Amino acid sequence: MDTLALVHTREYLEKLEKSALTPAEMRRLGMPWSEALWVRSRLAAGGTLLAARAALEVGIAGNLAGGTHHAFADHGEGFCVLKDVAIAVAKLRRETAIRRAAIIDLDVHQGNGTAAIFEGDDAVFTFSMHGERNYPLQKTRSSLDVGLADAAEDTGYLECLNRHLPQVLDAARADIAFYVAGVDVASCDRYGKLSLSEEGIRLRDARVIECVRDREIPLCIVLGGGYAPSRVRTAELHMHVFREAAAYEVRRRAQTAA
Repeated sequence: MDTLALVHTREYLEKLEKSALTPAEMRRLGMPWSEALWVRSRLAAGGTLLAARAALEVGIAGNLAGGTHHAFADHGEGFCVLKDVAIAVAKLRRETAIRRAAIIDLDVHQGNGTAAIFEGDDAVFTFSMHGERNYPLQKTRSSLDVGLADAAEDTGYLECLNRHLPQVLDAARADIAFYVAGVDVASCDRYGKLSLSEEGIRLRDARVIECVRDREIPLCIVLGGGYAPSRVRTAELHMHVFREAAAYEVRRRAQTAA
């Protein structure tokens, strides 16, 4: 609990531990409290912290969960209970393992909880590129927000990413980068409103990995959202970022050995 309290208020954590969320708080969260949810949320946050530690050690790592960017310090919303990336950043900073961090959030929804938690913190650069007319309707200011029009397709999306991402990394001067690799940007997504193809998502993921790792910045990947027609399809889309991460590291090692 002490690690979670680096980000979240004690009152909120006690409510989660004791099943004391009000009906209004559960509606805001988007789902009812359960012991399984509380356990899963802590495990997901722990997984992101472990992945961040691994990234600092070997260069790149990921968590097959996480990216819960709608969680605030004192409440959850949008299916997000605990702010896993913020917890990892806070813990690593407390241990002096890092001083500065960049959060690259390419989920289709703006990372409002992330923005709120790090508002005014110049050592954490928060970048959110999202659907402007999608949830949350009331946005919270990130270090850089880029809102996209409905039905944005591969070419425009990737041009926008290529324009902003190098500037973000230059400004962040980060010791570690976190990538929220939501796949709800896909054209098949039930809630996304954007129109990226599967190849567009793969190219997006490859570009983030390349841009971060070519600068020798450790990279921690977390999932974010995805609401394809089936869970299998969602999982297939999520797999691209991990395949691209593995492919990048294979190429990097081959170049080093040559």
